[in-house]
Amino acid sequence: MTLVLASRGYPESSSSGDVITGLERVPEGVFVTHAGTARAPDGSIVTAGGRVLSVTALGGDATAARDAAYAAAQMIEFDGKQQLRHDIAVRAL
Repeated sequence: MTLVLASRGYPESSSSGDVITGLERVPEGVFVTHAGTARAPDGSIVTAGGRVLSVTALGGDATAARDAAYAAAQMIEFDGKQQLRHDIAVRAL
């Protein structure tokens, strides 16, 4: 199951430069793919607009994979993360 975390204002516009925290808290077995990120001069990871991160988790079934992906996504924080949809795979289960 993959969830996309988008920046504030996406898709009409998007913000950039928002510091992303919590990436180090994501457990093994959950994969975070960077799409709209950048490294700031101070070394922090920041949003670079649009679709920022994809959070992918596997599980014994679709429900377990969805739960693991959402749990990991909750560990990641940045301004505008309210773009995270909470209806992914609900009907399929």
